[in-house]
Amino acid sequence: MPRSHPLELVRNIGIAAHIDAGKTTTTERILYYTGKTHKIGEVHEGAATMDWMEQEQERGITITSAATSCFWKGSKGDKPEHKINIIDTPGHVDFTVEVERSLRVLDGCVAVFCAVGGVQPQSETVWRQANKYGVPRIIYINKMDRLGADFFSVVARIKERLGANAAPIQVPIGAESNYLGYVDLITMKAAVYDTDDDKGKSFREIDIPEDMQSTVAEWREKMIEAIADFDDSIMERFLEGQEISEADIRAALRKGTIANKIVPIISGSSFKNKGVQAMIDAVVEFLPSPMDVGAVKGVNPRTEEDIERKPDDKEPFAALAFKIAADKFVGRLTYIRVYSGMLKKGSPVAITYRDPQTNDFRTRTERVGRILEMHANSRNDIDEVYAGEIVGVIGLGDVNTGHTVCAENDLIALESIKFPEPVIQIAVEPKSKADQEKLGTSLQRLAQEDPTFRVFTDPESGQTIISGMGELHLEIIVDRLNREFGVQANQGKPQVAYRETVRTQAKGEGRFIRQTGGSGQYGHCWVSIEPLAVGGGFVFENKVVGGSIPKEYIPAIEKGVREALDAGVLAGYPVVDVKITLLEGSYHEVDSNENAFKQAGILAFKEAMKKANPVIKEPIMHVEVTTPEQNVGDVVGDINSRRGRMEGMEPAMGGVTIVNAHVPLSEMFGYVTTLRSLTQGRAQPNVTPSHYEEVPNNVATEIMAKAQGGR
Repeated sequence: MPRSHPLELVRNIGIAAHIDAGKTTTTERILYYTGKTHKIGEVHEGAATMDWMEQEQERGITITSAATSCFWKGSKGDKPEHKINIIDTPGHVDFTVEVERSLRVLDGCVAVFCAVGGVQPQSETVWRQANKYGVPRIIYINKMDRLGADFFSVVARIKERLGANAAPIQVPIGAESNYLGYVDLITMKAAVYDTDDDKGKSFREIDIPEDMQSTVAEWREKMIEAIADFDDSIMERFLEGQEISEADIRAALRKGTIANKIVPIISGSSFKNKGVQAMIDAVVEFLPSPMDVGAVKGVNPRTEEDIERKPDDKEPFAALAFKIAADKFVGRLTYIRVYSGMLKKGSPVAITYRDPQTNDFRTRTERVGRILEMHANSRNDIDEVYAGEIVGVIGLGDVNTGHTVCAENDLIALESIKFPEPVIQIAVEPKSKADQEKLGTSLQRLAQEDPTFRVFTDPESGQTIISGMGELHLEIIVDRLNREFGVQANQGKPQVAYRETVRTQAKGEGRFIRQTGGSGQYGHCWVSIEPLAVGGGFVFENKVVGGSIPKEYIPAIEKGVREALDAGVLAGYPVVDVKITLLEGSYHEVDSNENAFKQAGILAFKEAMKKANPVIKEPIMHVEVTTPEQNVGDVVGDINSRRGRMEGMEPAMGGVTIVNAHVPLSEMFGYVTTLRSLTQGRAQPNVTPSHYEEVPNNVATEIMAKAQGGR
């Protein structure tokens, strides 16, 4: 089966934005206009194609990114057919991992902004993620039909808050209930939608209305100025007052967008079916194909030399697994983005990845059973897949997000995906004995799907602890346990992931001696502990000289120290940001063994830590609240009552103020509910993990007392 579309006619794009900006509605319209669906699915009716999970349909939010493909010949049907692979991503901060992993494998992105809300907190997060991966983007200002819609003030906020060289390539005709269409600043023609066609398929091209002539001239000049910033030939012609052709503007815009030097802006109202076709035209016209993105870089896992793979079917096969889904019909489904080469079903592939524990590369062989072209949760079997495509594959057993799938005899390890650490924990327990057996396997399957969701058993209490990115995240997990896996579980109060560390340097001695009948146990060592910078993790250094401890016992001491790191001396929380240096020790010819030195390592670590001024650290959240001005006092007062530290306030358009603060996670439970009642639901919080800080003495005493009581 040959390739269906040449690479230059393929676009891999994501639709990303703040919650409720209209991403899923926009995606549904794209599917309708491209002929992928014959009925428009509405989010508010729970019938959106891309929101296929029950929880998504009930809540009207996107939880998991869904992939689909569609085809487009231009809004006038006069362009060569392009294939567009689309990923619709969630907007809620708890599911930010879905955006992160999607942006890693996409070539371009449509950033959707609300014409009323403007630049909202999560849209800034998405923008930063796109900057991190260098993803070219276009901006679609949606909801132009809503009361309070203001295209030009949103454009101003985008430039000011995101620092983007953003330039409208359209000017809307009217706003709110009078939103009729737009003027194209490239063709200098107006498009007006027919009022009697509620599907938005038919529109008329007319001359620019008289009352808009000066506004259009002003914004066309601004668009050409923005292009002139990075295109010298257009700058020269612009300064000399020459006419710049439509073809030249399009070529410069495409080049600038792909190089991340300009972001074209268009307007529309997806719900009212206006402006979406022009947005798909802009995707095809300005966002890159895999050919424009160029070669992907990686390393040879055997030699660690840098290598690259070009987007070419003749190159060796290389793909990145960016999402794992547990599918009840086909089992474990791995979503891959193919960067080079081609893959036939049934063929063997190599899986390569860097082991986070040892930092060494691991490689093993698997066989691809089936290749599936995805459309949300329905699928279509295909025989082979080529460079530049996004597909699901079945048959790859032990593959995780960020692993490379490549040709068996031509290995490459692509850069993996880094995910934020979970910040909130709750205990879950099964309701019955039957649920007990299923709970463990079900949680493991969910953890494989979601890299920001972790499961572990508390060694002291024996509780199953799940951790994630927020209360909604964990609520959805518990809901999925019940619906998808049939496991009934109770959840306990959320627990905070405290950490312990030290302030000063100190030495500790570990002496493990047991005398029993026959050979005994003898291990003895001295270690020093010292603090590292925040984020320094754990470093172990061996400074033993003269053979006071035989070499073969040193790994056992390190193993003991690593084990002791799991439970600090104050309240039993994991220890971070410390350096342990092994100084000296002694051994016994007969009684010394690895276990004795491991125990000595544990004892030495604990003694040294007790002397090194140990402290407890707590996770601090960055809280950004967009609130009406009249509620600022209540919001600030509430933050102060939660041991919060104000970082600043800035007025924003529309009579709202953005309050920034740092608040300990332990004080954040139930915050959203309290905030809603304080502001009658008008304030919007955005809570993201920031850093760890030492807890005040009175709080540390409380934490230690609880830990003692729980033992």
